[in-house]
Amino acid sequence: MYKELSAGVKSSITRSITSVFENYMASIAWDENRFQMEDFIHAWRTYINESATWTDKVSDEVKQSPAFHEEVAKKMNQVIDKILNEPPSEQQIANIEMMQEEMNTHYDYACKAEAAYVESLLKEKQNA
Repeated sequence: MYKELSAGVKSSITRSITSVFENYMASIAWDENRFQMEDFIHAWRTYINESATWTDKVSDEVKQSPAFHEEVAKKMNQVIDKILNEPPSEQQIANIEMMQEEMNTHYDYACKAEAAYVESLLKEKQNA
Protein backbone atom coordinates (compact mmCIF):
# COMPACT_ATOMS: atom_id res chain seq x y z
CA MET A 1 0.00 0.00 0.00
CA TYR A 2 2.76 2.42 0.96
CA LYS A 3 4.59 1.58 -2.27
CA GLU A 4 1.52 2.60 -4.26
CA LEU A 5 1.48 6.15 -2.87
CA SER A 6 2.78 8.97 -5.03
CA ALA A 7 6.43 9.96 -4.69
CA GLY A 8 5.31 13.30 -3.22
CA VAL A 9 3.25 11.66 -0.48
CA LYS A 10 6.04 9.20 0.37
CA SER A 11 8.48 12.11 0.55
CA SER A 12 6.10 14.01 2.83
CA ILE A 13 5.80 11.00 5.12
CA THR A 14 9.59 10.75 5.30
CA ARG A 15 9.88 14.46 6.14
CA SER A 16 7.17 14.06 8.78
CA ILE A 17 9.00 11.18 10.42
CA THR A 18 12.25 13.16 10.40
CA SER A 19 10.61 16.27 11.83
CA VAL A 20 8.72 14.45 14.57
CA PHE A 21 11.73 12.35 15.58
CA GLU A 22 14.12 15.31 15.72
CA ASN A 23 11.60 17.43 17.63
CA TYR A 24 10.89 14.61 20.06
CA MET A 25 14.59 14.02 20.65
CA ALA A 26 15.11 17.75 21.22
CA SER A 27 12.28 17.70 23.76
CA ILE A 28 14.21 15.10 25.77
CA ALA A 29 17.55 16.85 25.16
CA TRP A 30 18.73 13.92 22.99
CA ASP A 31 19.02 11.80 26.14
CA GLU A 32 18.57 8.23 24.91
CA ASN A 33 17.87 7.11 28.49
CA ARG A 34 14.74 9.27 28.43
CA PHE A 35 13.53 7.90 25.08
CA GLN A 36 10.13 6.28 25.38
CA MET A 37 8.65 4.71 22.26
CA GLU A 38 5.14 5.39 23.56
CA ASP A 39 5.90 9.10 23.87
CA PHE A 40 7.40 9.22 20.40
CA ILE A 41 4.35 7.44 18.93
CA HIS A 42 2.10 9.90 20.77
CA ALA A 43 4.07 12.78 19.21
CA TRP A 44 3.74 11.09 15.81
CA ARG A 45 -0.03 10.68 16.17
CA THR A 46 -0.42 14.28 17.31
CA TYR A 47 1.62 15.49 14.35
CA ILE A 48 -0.29 13.50 11.75
CA ASN A 49 -3.63 14.55 13.23
CA GLU A 50 -2.80 18.24 13.58
CA SER A 51 -0.04 19.17 11.16
CA ALA A 52 0.62 16.64 8.42
CA THR A 53 -0.71 17.69 5.03
CA TRP A 54 -0.11 14.32 3.42
CA THR A 55 -2.90 12.61 5.38
CA ASP A 56 -5.51 14.30 3.18
CA LYS A 57 -3.91 12.68 0.14
CA VAL A 58 -4.20 9.15 1.53
CA SER A 59 -7.57 7.42 1.35
CA ASP A 60 -9.33 6.40 4.55
CA GLU A 61 -9.20 2.79 3.32
CA VAL A 62 -5.39 2.94 3.14
CA LYS A 63 -5.07 4.77 6.48
CA GLN A 64 -7.18 2.10 8.19
CA SER A 65 -5.19 -0.76 6.74
CA PRO A 66 -2.89 -2.64 9.16
CA ALA A 67 -0.56 -3.29 6.21
CA PHE A 68 -0.16 0.45 5.65
CA HIS A 69 0.69 1.03 9.32
CA GLU A 70 3.19 -1.80 9.21
CA GLU A 71 4.84 -0.30 6.12
CA VAL A 72 4.95 3.17 7.71
CA ALA A 73 6.50 1.62 10.84
CA LYS A 74 9.20 0.03 8.66
CA LYS A 75 9.78 3.38 6.97
CA MET A 76 9.95 5.02 10.39
CA ASN A 77 12.66 2.58 11.47
CA GLN A 78 14.63 3.22 8.27
CA VAL A 79 14.41 7.00 8.64
CA ILE A 80 15.37 6.94 12.31
CA ASP A 81 18.28 4.60 11.56
CA LYS A 82 19.47 6.96 8.84
CA ILE A 83 19.22 9.98 11.17
CA LEU A 84 21.13 8.24 13.94
CA ASN A 85 23.87 7.04 11.61
CA GLU A 86 24.51 10.25 9.68
CA PRO A 87 27.74 11.68 11.11
CA PRO A 88 28.05 15.35 12.07
CA SER A 89 29.59 17.54 9.39
CA GLU A 90 33.11 18.84 9.82
CA GLN A 91 31.65 22.35 10.05
CA GLN A 92 29.29 21.32 12.85
CA ILE A 93 32.14 19.68 14.76
CA ALA A 94 34.34 22.76 14.36
CA ASN A 95 31.57 25.14 15.44
CA ILE A 96 30.59 23.06 18.45
CA GLU A 97 34.14 22.49 19.61
CA MET A 98 34.92 26.20 19.31
CA MET A 99 31.83 27.23 21.29
CA GLN A 100 32.42 24.55 23.92
CA GLU A 101 35.98 25.72 24.40
CA GLU A 102 34.81 29.32 24.79
CA MET A 103 32.08 28.38 27.27
CA ASN A 104 33.96 25.56 29.00
CA THR A 105 31.18 23.05 28.36
CA HIS A 106 31.13 19.47 27.16
CA TYR A 107 28.15 18.17 25.24
CA ASP A 108 28.35 14.84 23.49
CA TYR A 109 26.75 14.36 20.09
CA ALA A 110 26.78 11.31 17.91
CA CYS A 111 24.94 12.23 14.72
CA LYS A 112 24.29 15.20 12.49
CA ALA A 113 20.82 15.88 13.92
CA GLU A 114 22.07 15.73 17.50
CA ALA A 115 24.97 18.01 16.55
CA ALA A 116 22.46 20.51 15.14
CA TYR A 117 20.61 20.40 18.46
CA VAL A 118 23.84 20.93 20.45
CA GLU A 119 24.94 23.73 18.16
CA SER A 120 21.59 25.47 18.59
CA LEU A 121 21.73 24.99 22.37
CA LEU A 122 25.22 26.48 22.56
CA LYS A 123 24.25 29.46 20.40
CA GLU A 124 21.31 30.13 22.71
CA LYS A 125 23.64 30.04 25.72
CA GLN A 126 26.06 32.39 23.97
CA ASN A 127 23.26 34.88 23.28
CA ALA A 128 21.77 34.70 26.77
